[in-house]
Amino acid sequence: MNFPRIVIAGVSSSSGKTTISSGITAALTKRGHKVAAYKCGPDYIDPGYLTLASHNPCHNLDSWMLDKDAMAEVFFHGLKNREIALVEGVMGLYDGYSGERPGGSTAEIARLLSSPVILLVNISHMAESAAAIVLGYKNLDPCINIAGVILNQAGSMRHYEICRNAIEKYASTPVIGYLLRNKDLVIPERHLGLKTTSEGGELETFIQNLATHIESTIDIDRIWEIAQNAPPLPEKPCPHIFPKTPACPVTRIAVAKDEAFSFYYQANLDMLSDWGAELCYFSPLHDTCLPENIGGIYIGGGFPEIMAAELSTNQLMKTALTKAAGSGMPIYAECGGLMYLSEAIEDFDGTKYLMLGLLPGISVMQKKLHRLAYTRAAVQNDNILSDKGTELRGHIFHWSKLPSPQTKPAYTLLEPAEFVGQSEGFIIGNSTNVLASYLHLHFGTNPNLARHFIRVSKKFCTI
Repeated sequence: MNFPRIVIAGVSSSSGKTTISSGITAALTKRGHKVAAYKCGPDYIDPGYLTLASHNPCHNLDSWMLDKDAMAEVFFHGLKNREIALVEGVMGLYDGYSGERPGGSTAEIARLLSSPVILLVNISHMAESAAAIVLGYKNLDPCINIAGVILNQAGSMRHYEICRNAIEKYASTPVIGYLLRNKDLVIPERHLGLKTTSEGGELETFIQNLATHIESTIDIDRIWEIAQNAPPLPEKPCPHIFPKTPACPVTRIAVAKDEAFSFYYQANLDMLSDWGAELCYFSPLHDTCLPENIGGIYIGGGFPEIMAAELSTNQLMKTALTKAAGSGMPIYAECGGLMYLSEAIEDFDGTKYLMLGLLPGISVMQKKLHRLAYTRAAVQNDNILSDKGTELRGHIFHWSKLPSPQTKPAYTLLEPAEFVGQSEGFIIGNSTNVLASYLHLHFGTNPNLARHFIRVSKKFCTI
């Protein structure tokens, strides 16, 4: 199967991948192309920019959380009704789970997809040395097709031309564009990284202005040509994580989606929908009641600590969720969702805001990142997503800390080494119908996660 595709990779973090990937995606979209956008790795924030730029949902491709076939299935799933695939990398091109074990790197995903790569180089503190970097990246793995280079943070046109000439002479690789240093092209950040697109503001205008700027400095036609010349895709895997044909809805699951809660893998939502859940969205910030006739609730991660005051004062929604939990309705909460279920959130300034109180203890924001890791976990007790003994893969990334309450633990961590044997997640409620955890799960690791959640939701309320 032939399908135009390109991977946008950096030589390191902070190379400008999200800025340039979003700008190129928006420029292609502006020209009428239907772009399938993807993000390598477990990140939730960058996909929001690619979604905004492409006007289509962005999918995560993670070769550590997902096996080769599952990742390929997510990729092919995202190609429906699209004309070109653009994949934004993670960290540096060859950075993955660890130096000793493969998995999780942009290079591995480029190999699995047989995709050409555009390499981004931040040249803010170098000149001709940029050629040595590009040459080294090409030689480290000759199987990776670095088809072009984009130079970021050039100090001037002369600076750009010095770097371009050196790269094309010594690394024999075409330079297809650049960005000059420009504070107006910098996406704002906070403690978890970039600001989320769910927070609104002027981000849509920013993306469109970025596209216009990039069209003047990066050869979009050349990128299209490189993508068109990609070799045939590997064979499409047999359906496993998605059904061959989407199932008719059998239950309704309410999904929290607003400025406070926006961290969802698109594949998780699509798997729930395709396996028989009708998804209906609600806002813990702005709504005063839950959607009607629902059988389950899904509260993802996000920035509840930033919106803690507003969440705390929405008493009607807090009451509705507490009542739903008390009635036995299945509720799944991840990371920020876990914080919302706790007694209170204590922000960076030490101010406490009352939350639902379903989970004993206060979620306290730390002055530094508390935990960050890819994680394997064994299900310790049956819960609304999975049965005891099931092994799962996920990602942990959080700044808050919740003292372990005296509740039934959900998981035992198996990896990484420093976490082995620790309990993670909590099963609460009189009917053990509430599962809250810091562990972000990609349902593609085990399609039974989505199906199990649908089954327990259907038992509670059938359409």
